[in-house]
Amino acid sequence: MLVETKARIGVFSIALGAYLPQFPSLVPEFESQYDAFKKTLPDSVDIIDGGIVTTKEKAQEAGDKFRAADVDLVIMQLLTYATSYNMLPAVRDLDVPVVLVNIQKKKAPDYENTDTATWLGELYACGAVGEMVADLERAGKRHAVITGVVEGGDPWVQAEIEDWCRAAQVRRRFRDTNLAQIGRPYPGMMDLYIDETNLYHRMFLYTKQFDWEKMWAIADDITDEAAIRAKAQDILDTFDIEGGGNIEEVWEMAKYVVAFEQWVKDEKLGFIASHYDGFAQGKAGVLDSMLIPAFSMLIKQGTACAVEGDIKVSMAMSILKTISGMGQLSEMYSIDFDKDICIIGHSGSGDADISAKKPTMKIVPVFHGKTGGGYLTQFYPHLGPVTYLGITQDKDGHFKFVVAEGINEDGPIFTFGDTNMRTRFTCGAREFCNKWSEAGPTHHMAAASGRWIDTILKVAKIFDVPVDIITR
Repeated sequence: MLVETKARIGVFSIALGAYLPQFPSLVPEFESQYDAFKKTLPDSVDIIDGGIVTTKEKAQEAGDKFRAADVDLVIMQLLTYATSYNMLPAVRDLDVPVVLVNIQKKKAPDYENTDTATWLGELYACGAVGEMVADLERAGKRHAVITGVVEGGDPWVQAEIEDWCRAAQVRRRFRDTNLAQIGRPYPGMMDLYIDETNLYHRMFLYTKQFDWEKMWAIADDITDEAAIRAKAQDILDTFDIEGGGNIEEVWEMAKYVVAFEQWVKDEKLGFIASHYDGFAQGKAGVLDSMLIPAFSMLIKQGTACAVEGDIKVSMAMSILKTISGMGQLSEMYSIDFDKDICIIGHSGSGDADISAKKPTMKIVPVFHGKTGGGYLTQFYPHLGPVTYLGITQDKDGHFKFVVAEGINEDGPIFTFGDTNMRTRFTCGAREFCNKWSEAGPTHHMAAASGRWIDTILKVAKIFDVPVDIITR
């Protein structure tokens, strides 16, 4: 499932005001083109309408609207030639990319029967693009250009617009929801440690700290038996439980899931990073034993839940969940040198939406490397294209995305309860491991079925972070 966060997109069109009194037919023509253009934006966004801008003053009015709405992206339609003062005042005080949509109404001129008004209104979208980009560069603004045609439809243009809107949803989700950190990162995994103030300044994400003692009691007040029963059935519908299962056996787990869902709503959480390093006795042991499937149920609903306290991978999971509908926690697991395949996966919570078949749940006496034992969940990712996203930081605290695309292939996987993927990369398993590791992506990464690097590049431009592309 895709998350429901709606991006705020500033939209406006530009045309040179001097043309309008000379060719009055351009006014209804441009109004019609602009109205049609706005309808091409998906329902996943809220449009902040800056109108048709033909003067510097109208550009300033559009800019005031965009700033007041805290837009996540600006999309500008070029109707005809216009000077850059029609654009710059609308975006000067914004720190988001400007996408210049350079779409011409007609596929080709009817040369002998084209007058000046027809040329300016239906055949002259391309003349101002270079000028606009030159001035955006001088203003230090991020930008992108989409060129295409209206007549006959242009699927590439439509796909690019929708892709940018998906990328903008990520920024809005980071700004509108919070991150819950329960406990602390896994002791000694210093690559996971993070400065939460720097995280807020650079990625807009606010961290809320929670103590495990509070979480142990989170389900104490859950008494709605109908809600618990419905959630227990949801768990049984989501997982095949080893040895079979029924509502009574997952009742306690369902109580905690109901409690966690209310907690996520009350605290406006889009991200959870947790690690428990206590004794797993009493109520602590009860919660710890069922935390993996409980958090998997939250991931299914769009909340990125990362184990071992890894905030950065929860961000990566949320990015992929937002743009693709799935975000699976992963790490480098093993290499099959005979088959030149990387085994990639993880023990812990996962995303049912990446699973080609019903995920399984089993009880183990001990979690490897962690306190206690309990339920493990195993997911079975789709075969075919897969994208991996890691998020890391440099010595100055700047964030960086590390991405790769590969192909998940059929074949044997481990059977002890952890999610595994057999991924083939064009550069080979050995070279992938070298290049991925040299990028310093931290211990974990997120995975999603499909090819998503092009969309991730748009997300990176919106957040103004660099991207290391390892292989495609």
